[in-house]
Amino acid sequence: MRFTFKTFTCTAQAAALVALGAASLPAHATNTFDATTKLLSLDAVSLGGARYGQVKATVNAYSLLGVDGGTPGPDTFDAATNLLTLGSVTFQGATYNNVRVTVTSYSLLSAEIMGGGEPKPAVTAAYGNLAAADLGAGASLHGAIPFPASNAWNIDISGAAVDSNSDALIASIGLTRGLHPDFGAGLYDGAPIGIPYVVVASSQPKVAITFTDYGDESDPGPYPVPADAPIEGQLASGAAFGGDRHVLVIDRDANRLYETGNSYPQAGGSWKASGGAVFHLDSNTVRPGGQPGWTSADAAGLPIFPGLVRYDEASTGVIRHALRFTVSSTRRAYVPPATHWASSNTSANLPPMGMRVRLKASYVIPGSFSTESKAILQSMKTYGMLVADNGSNWYISGAPDARWNNDKLVSELGSVKGASFEVVRMDGLVTP
Repeated sequence: MRFTFKTFTCTAQAAALVALGAASLPAHATNTFDATTKLLSLDAVSLGGARYGQVKATVNAYSLLGVDGGTPGPDTFDAATNLLTLGSVTFQGATYNNVRVTVTSYSLLSAEIMGGGEPKPAVTAAYGNLAAADLGAGASLHGAIPFPASNAWNIDISGAAVDSNSDALIASIGLTRGLHPDFGAGLYDGAPIGIPYVVVASSQPKVAITFTDYGDESDPGPYPVPADAPIEGQLASGAAFGGDRHVLVIDRDANRLYETGNSYPQAGGSWKASGGAVFHLDSNTVRPGGQPGWTSADAAGLPIFPGLVRYDEASTGVIRHALRFTVSSTRRAYVPPATHWASSNTSANLPPMGMRVRLKASYVIPGSFSTESKAILQSMKTYGMLVADNGSNWYISGAPDARWNNDKLVSELGSVKGASFEVVRMDGLVTP
C-alpha cells in the first residue's frame, strides 16, 4: 500500500548528501519528520567519509512505502535520484518502515566525528525561554531563541509571496553589491567588530537610566545594566568612541531584553542613553505603532538582539530566526513587525523599515562554504532579513566573537550579490 503526501518546494542541493547505508549507521529508532517545519531529523549519517550525529534535512516530497508492522530495511541514499530510503521513521506519533524521501538541502547540527559511539544530541530549540543561557558577555544561549515560535522573527517565510515591487526595491539597495558581515573577530579601528550583548541573572541590580532624546518613546528604567556592560564601538582601551553605542542586556531568568542606544555609563552605576526599550522575550507584544509609532534603540522600533548573527548558533549549522541588516536609503514608511520610520523620502521604490528580503530558492549555497556561512545563508532562505536601520547597504548585523573567521566570512558572504534576493510581500504597510 502506498500513500502520497503533500509536495514541498525547497532548495535544490541534494547531491552532497552521500554514503548513507546500514553499515555506516548505528541501530536507531529516532529518525523523525516534522511536517510543520518540513525538517527530517536523522539519528546519524555518514557524509564525506566522516560520521555525524543528528543531521537535519529539508525535504520536498515523501511517500510511505510500508506501514507499521513490516520489516525495516537499511537506510540508503541514491545520489542519482536524490532519494533517501529510511528503515523506519516517526511521523505524527506513528512509526513507519521503509519511507522514501526526496532530499533537497541539509545542514549538520553536529560535525563531531563519532567513530563507533552514539550520535551526539542536537541542540534543542527553546522558544521564548532563555533559562538555558549562560551568563556573561557574548554568552551562549544553548539553543534558546528569543520570542515564541509564532513571532515574526521566527516564522518560516520560504514559501511566502514575493512583493510586486521587489525588483525596484532590491535595485535600490544594490543588485551587484555583495553581503557584508558587520561582525567578526578581533578589532577594527580599536573596537570589537559587531554589536555585543551580555546575559545577566535576576540578581543583577537595576540602575537608573537617563534618556536624552527619546524619553517619551522609551520604557522607563531602572534596567539591569552592569557597570561594565559591553558597548558597541567602545574602544578596547576603554576610551569613549562614537557610533550607535548600543547596549544589549538579556535577563535570562525574567525573559526580558533591555536595549539602549548612544549609551554612556555614569558615576554611581547609572547610565545615560538616547532611548531605551524593554522587550518581553516570552511574548509577541511589540512597540506602540502609529504614525510614525515608537522607535527603540533601533530606528525601526525593532529589538536588535534577536536579529544578530551569533557564533554559538551559526557554528551548529542552523540559525532558526531572521537576521537584521541595514540599507543606506529608506522610505518614510514601515511594515510590521517594525513600528517606526526614519526617513523623509516617500519614494515607493525605497525600502520601508521592517521590509523583509529573502535569499532566492534558486541560489545554491556552495558546499565549500564554511559551516557558519552556510547557516547564515540558509537562514536568509528560511527566515529572511529585516531592514532595521539606515547604514551601509547589505550589512548584516552580528555579535563579536574571537572564533569568527573574518576572511571566510567576508569572501563567502561577499560573493552573494543583491540580485540573489527578493522582497517578501509587505502586508500592513504604514505610510504618513
